[in-house]
Amino acid sequence: MSEKVEIKAYTAPAGGWGSMKGLSQTIRSQRAGPETIAEWARQNKPDGFMCVSCAWGKPAHPTVAEFCENGGKATAWEITRFRTTPAFFQKHRVGDLLSWSDHDLEQAGRLTHPMRYDAGSDRYLAVSWEEAFAEIGAKLKTCDPKKVIAYASGRASLETSYMWALFARLHGHQNLPDSSNMCHETTSVGLRSCIGSPVGTIHFTDYEKCDAIFYFGQNPGVNSPRFLRPLAECHQRGVDIVVFNPLKERGLERFTDPQSPVEMLTGKSTPIASQYHQVKAGGDIAALLGMIKHVVHLDDRAHESGAPAVIDHGFIGQHTRGFDAVAQHAREADWAAIEHESGLTRDALESAAAIYARAKAVICVYGMGLTQHVHGITNLQMLVNFMLLRGNVGKPGAGFGPVRGHSNVQGQRTVGITEKTELVPVEQLKKQFGFDPPTDEGWDTVGACEALVKREVQAFVALGGNFARAIPDHRLTEPAWADVDLTVHIATKLNRSHLLTGRTCYLLPCLGRIELDRQKTGSQTVTMEDSFSRIYGSRGRVEPAADTLLSEPAIIAGIARATLPPNPKVPWEEWVADYSLVRDAIETTYPDQFARFNERLHVPGGFWKGVPAAHRQWTTPSGRAEFNVPKVMNSTGFEDQVGRMRLVTLRSNDQFNTTIYGYDDRFRGIKGTRQVALMNRLDLVEMGLRDGETVHLVGDHGDNADARVEGLRVVAYDIPRGCVGGYYPECNPLIPVAHHAEESHVPAAKSVPVRVERAA
Repeated sequence: MSEKVEIKAYTAPAGGWGSMKGLSQTIRSQRAGPETIAEWARQNKPDGFMCVSCAWGKPAHPTVAEFCENGGKATAWEITRFRTTPAFFQKHRVGDLLSWSDHDLEQAGRLTHPMRYDAGSDRYLAVSWEEAFAEIGAKLKTCDPKKVIAYASGRASLETSYMWALFARLHGHQNLPDSSNMCHETTSVGLRSCIGSPVGTIHFTDYEKCDAIFYFGQNPGVNSPRFLRPLAECHQRGVDIVVFNPLKERGLERFTDPQSPVEMLTGKSTPIASQYHQVKAGGDIAALLGMIKHVVHLDDRAHESGAPAVIDHGFIGQHTRGFDAVAQHAREADWAAIEHESGLTRDALESAAAIYARAKAVICVYGMGLTQHVHGITNLQMLVNFMLLRGNVGKPGAGFGPVRGHSNVQGQRTVGITEKTELVPVEQLKKQFGFDPPTDEGWDTVGACEALVKREVQAFVALGGNFARAIPDHRLTEPAWADVDLTVHIATKLNRSHLLTGRTCYLLPCLGRIELDRQKTGSQTVTMEDSFSRIYGSRGRVEPAADTLLSEPAIIAGIARATLPPNPKVPWEEWVADYSLVRDAIETTYPDQFARFNERLHVPGGFWKGVPAAHRQWTTPSGRAEFNVPKVMNSTGFEDQVGRMRLVTLRSNDQFNTTIYGYDDRFRGIKGTRQVALMNRLDLVEMGLRDGETVHLVGDHGDNADARVEGLRVVAYDIPRGCVGGYYPECNPLIPVAHHAEESHVPAAKSVPVRVERAA
């Protein structure tokens, strides 16, 4: 927290001079030099590097500045001039560092040397790479592989991810939790069950062809600001953009393009949302049901009068199954129940449905506001129901556009980071590498947390990320790390996970994506997959933060060679020397998605790996797209009770996931603190609370009733009644491990049962 806290409504648009000021503050805070400006010019360009922040695509024809405020911050944050050296750890004991904030830990700078935790002095001490690999390998050899976790952050490249997944399976397990488990696994499970494809179906160019966008639970101004320009261009050509989100987010209201001289000089901004519906947290099922009900009503009326059909019955008859049951369910649904559960009026939902009914090509955009609920799968099924009504899948300008967070979280799943055997080409791996891959399902994020709490985990090896901070219920999970025999972290910067040490703990510093990766055959290229299922090459050119750093592939290979018996079919050293050989192996394992991988590495705009549903090829058991009747009316997974609130965890515009760049949330008018609880004014009056008062949030779930986040400042805010907003990851202690999406196991962080308690 900064010394001065200021809460004041922000009236400016997203983008504009506010973004420029935000970037300038980051430049100063990181003491960034000319190299940062030079790298911004290469960011997301065909011959440059893929942003280390979100998974928005690299266009074939980029603008002059093809980066956003948060992407620019991420670049400056990675190539900072600050360093966390062995001298830093001599000065600071781990116990003392545990009191540091997330921001201050990473602000210390880039890690420079491999370190081993020494319990006697409570400090990290420098070791050689050879010593680190030897002991890690020796420890892993003594572990039951089924009790080893290999976690992966969503930033790792395709080459790194492939090696990581292969190492885990060669070791004998599929305990491969990753960022997808925390965010978008509901998409992978829900879309796969409905349309046979677990990812979005649209191309970037579909935004040039749609005439309506329906937007659910995603905040582009914070999480994917480069999306704002396409949204503004859509509005300018008359596209209706209908938004469903509990909070009014500035990026979905209006936008000033920093690359437009006219807008910057005149202060002009482009409106984004044609309609903005502040749905209650967990109320999307009811909102979608209300719109489906109205579309079915319009179609019934058209049929009775002999007018043209509103619903695409030809598409439904040829391509889908289950429509009649969903249509009848919608007809019988009670408007009073729909209004109560959604928090929206019938008029509002019918007005939104009317836009859908007349649109010829609709894109549906969504984010974690839809996926991170107990009944998140039902959210996705209702979204599919809605889109199938008018055949808005597999045609130009129409389809699903889930917006991913981490820059390669989707690609990691493509190349094998999954706990599910059915998603892995087991027979091909067996043939290719001469071993019997494990076939029992591994631990996902929730499974890993449960095993951790039960003290079943023997080793935890992390490829980036801040797992301990990102997961739920820190009250139970944080003490458990001390009972893990071995913890290993491959990282660029220090974070809280590194301070929750196992009995033996190593901290292994790696190159960042923006840095030169020099190997025996020369400078290397890595690859990523974006939210549009397109694959890109990415090449760093900044000098490494230290000459003691190794690349992620080199670190994986070092651990693998020390752990596994020799296998002539797995040439770890050759792969490290030449990443193109890893890409050859990926192509062999996944020939349909990665044909001619190395040849297509630098195709402008990336090459498309292919999505069957985009061609109306439904790889479901029935061979058709599936309608599903909802079994519940809201997605929270808990009952309303007097005093119970629905907590929505949020990101500020000064953070990316667990990385906190600063303490200003410009768009929400909050400066100098992250310890806030956003509440509706009427709820404050009812509870006898005042704006600015201090409260505690208390868990209100059977498994988490004694969890607390204390010392939050109440902020009267435009949020639906019965809901409270608080920052992630600060509010993660309030999320029980058991409070997760059914089937997909994503922590249900967008509707958490809590109570508000006045501070004494």
